[in-house]
Amino acid sequence: MKLPHYASDGESHPPNSSEHYRSSVLRAPHRPLQLIPQHLTEITGPLLGADRVGELDHDLTRQHIGAPLGERIIVSGRVLDANNRPVPNTLVEVWQANSAGRYAHDRDRHDAPLDPNFSGVGRTVTDAQGNYRFVSIKPGAYPWRNHDNAWRPAHIHFSLLGRAFTQRLITQMYFPNDPLFPFDPIYNSVRDEQARQRMIARFDLPTTQPEWALSYQFDIVLRGSDASVFEDEEDE
Repeated sequence: MKLPHYASDGESHPPNSSEHYRSSVLRAPHRPLQLIPQHLTEITGPLLGADRVGELDHDLTRQHIGAPLGERIIVSGRVLDANNRPVPNTLVEVWQANSAGRYAHDRDRHDAPLDPNFSGVGRTVTDAQGNYRFVSIKPGAYPWRNHDNAWRPAHIHFSLLGRAFTQRLITQMYFPNDPLFPFDPIYNSVRDEQARQRMIARFDLPTTQPEWALSYQFDIVLRGSDASVFEDEEDE
């Protein structure tokens, strides 16, 4: 039994190789990609559900002994299908740099301080209405040596998993009015302007926590004309 396959959206999704994004040129395939059909056995396990999520996994500010440094934020939204229907029980994971623009990763050599109270990773499962919610710290911009004086805009990586690991989608969420947008080859590798705008979160005053944290809304749409922009498996 073969499962249905959705063709990639070449208008909004970034190409595998973008000349201004230098490392993509080295990683991109030199031959046409071959579709490997999914079969039923590839989506029946391992199961991904609420039992894999810890009590504080959604709150990146309470995973350590002390509070992390930086501006507290709330990021919430819904995961929706092409017909604007909620997608429940979907595992949503995030990872990000700290407020100084550094990842808690051995390969990050940015000359910025690490925060012992911030690991920068979280996960949650959407509820029956497709809602998710994270509490975190607004990430800082960081240099990435792609070109002269190259800086990445502040962003949060999102990963969505369906019923199995073969159903993984990855995207990035940006913050409104970032001055680095015009200079970032990754953001601009998405050729459609409307699709780029869908990668930017919306500041949302009603869901802020007064005197504690600002709030941003970021809906993730899996398919259709309002679909979010997802990275190909070859991208990082």
